[in-house]
Amino acid sequence: MSKYIFIICAIILVSCKNTSYKIADGYKYIQKDSINSKDWKLVWKDDFEAPTLDTTKWTKIPKNNADWGNYMSSDPRCFDISDGKIYLKGIVNKDTISDPRPYLTGGIYTKGKFAFQYGKVEIHAKLESAQGAWPAIWMLAEDKKYGRYPRNGEIDIMEHLNFDDIIYQTTHSYYTLELKQSSNPPHSKTSKFDKEAFNTFGLEWFPDKLVFTLNGKETFTYPRVKDVDKSQWPYNQPFYLLIDQQLEGSWVGKANPDDLPVQMIIDWVKVYQ
Repeated sequence: MSKYIFIICAIILVSCKNTSYKIADGYKYIQKDSINSKDWKLVWKDDFEAPTLDTTKWTKIPKNNADWGNYMSSDPRCFDISDGKIYLKGIVNKDTISDPRPYLTGGIYTKGKFAFQYGKVEIHAKLESAQGAWPAIWMLAEDKKYGRYPRNGEIDIMEHLNFDDIIYQTTHSYYTLELKQSSNPPHSKTSKFDKEAFNTFGLEWFPDKLVFTLNGKETFTYPRVKDVDKSQWPYNQPFYLLIDQQLEGSWVGKANPDDLPVQMIIDWVKVYQ
């Protein structure tokens, strides 16, 4: 019997040694600083095969006062799950008695349910176009280590405006927004994409750089820089995912109701460490 106990203990020790991350508070996946991009292992995913939203992983994003959140809603008309995909919609609100807002939009996030520090994330999705449409796949800090926004940073894996054939991939922080340091180093890039097809939007996140990808190819790298204000790199803490079909805002402009409904179709989400 002792021989078998020894074997089991050895397996456990080897497994722990090979695990490149630890889990804090039951849901925050913290990658070791010795991360090796060749050793990615899948740690979390959703392929939306279930008939309803998996609420152990996601929450519908509620209305908020941010520029992007004016029309966020849990209204079931803004969501559909079928054929292994989730459809996040921006719609004209035809029931302004129950809710006076002219539009409603659907979005989901992993806040309080899944967050990670360093690793690789990919989202396979298709974007529809409309005037005033602003679909986004992005990340925010789970614990707000450095205080209020924008001190904890923001990672925009993908943003799309109106009928564009480009996407924006961007970082925001106190360094870029308040100190106006948007070129040391450059914090944003646009890339052309096939808006008629599904694309894979991704990020590889290391202790010293953010590497943005499109369909598996590197598009833009935001490095950690020495000898600048420390607010340049708030990306050393767990972040959660947000995926939402936004409408309107100061950047994208007014929506055209004749173009609606519009939707972002998500096939799957995968996170590796």
